[in-house]
Amino acid sequence: MTSPDHTPDTLRYTAEHEWVAAAEGGSVRLGITFFAQDQLGDIVYVQLPEPGTAVVAGQPVGEVESTKSVSDVYAPVTGTVAARNEALDGAPELVNSDPYGAGWLLEVTLADPDSVAGLLDAAAYRALIST
Repeated sequence: MTSPDHTPDTLRYTAEHEWVAAAEGGSVRLGITFFAQDQLGDIVYVQLPEPGTAVVAGQPVGEVESTKSVSDVYAPVTGTVAARNEALDGAPELVNSDPYGAGWLLEVTLADPDSVAGLLDAAAYRALIST
């Protein structure tokens, strides 16, 4: 369920405005939140790592360029990139129009499956963005 503030209750979040959703086989899918894409404005380019790339929680894993600025995307978890959203190469605006669906960024195979539990739940993320 997505609340009126565009923060789905089923996802986990970071203070850097990334979201994480469970995927198949010990992987997670991640992207940037509605709040983040709204702050950035129109997304015009997305740079993401190739599958097989190791990522470390809290470290930059890519960039999102908007008409306003370029922002780093941080890995919310440690693991290995299993897939990148190739659709964003030709349609980066999907991050704006559907940040929790077609605008996802990466799938990551987790180094520690329990690491997702340490991320913010929807209530904590809502509190963060309301301040």
